[in-house]
Amino acid sequence: MTAALDKVVRCNCSICTKKGFLHLIVPRAQVELLSGVDDLTVYTFNTGIAKHQFCRHCGIHPFYVPRSDPDKIDVNVRCLEGVDTAALAIEPFDGANWEQAIGSASWKEPR
Repeated sequence: MTAALDKVVRCNCSICTKKGFLHLIVPRAQVELLSGVDDLTVYTFNTGIAKHQFCRHCGIHPFYVPRSDPDKIDVNVRCLEGVDTAALAIEPFDGANWEQAIGSASWKEPR
């Protein structure tokens, strides 16, 4: 993945909280899966738009196609090697109230 780590988000919804997911949503062109595609499986819930990818062997959730931006990839910053997550400015997102919060999400470009 090639991207600045300046828009990392912590969501308080049930799935993100339990997974410890730190979000960085980037254009698909900035993500390249080098290996392991056959080891991934997909989990969907609720609207079915989000496609949560996880390793079927170890259960790690490295990325997914987000409901908020289905044309992009949401990378779990905790899965990036060499990143000190304690040094990042992480913004909160109220995913527990997704429908109300998405309109003012910090990473979304104004429409």
